[in-house]
Amino acid sequence: MADKFNYTYTAPTESERREIEEIRRQYAADGQTDDKLKRLRRLDKLVNFPPRIAAGLTIAAGVLIFGAGMALCLQWALYGWGIAVSAVGAAALGASYPLYKFVLKRNKKRFGQEIIELSDELLKME
Repeated sequence: MADKFNYTYTAPTESERREIEEIRRQYAADGQTDDKLKRLRRLDKLVNFPPRIAAGLTIAAGVLIFGAGMALCLQWALYGWGIAVSAVGAAALGASYPLYKFVLKRNKKRFGQEIIELSDELLKME
């Protein structure tokens, strides 16, 4: 009888793969991957958070100014002043979205190249 060679291959399950990757991360180049991922997350927040704050503050101010104008009209019958103040508030409300887009575009231009480079590095590491 000739010697037979039997070979069996089994791939790790998804949970085993996650466990292996978690263990591997602990020993990978002094946490270099984690540092890059943290940096990428921080840069993403630097791009997205300031425009939201700027738009939110503009909306809040616009609503308050618009409400003050409405109060001038309804409470004190100062229609000229009330309409003028409400128009300023409505202008602030209307400016909030363009302000959001402007700040977002500026931040993407400022941090975009570094985000792309970091994400390319992280994707190539896997």
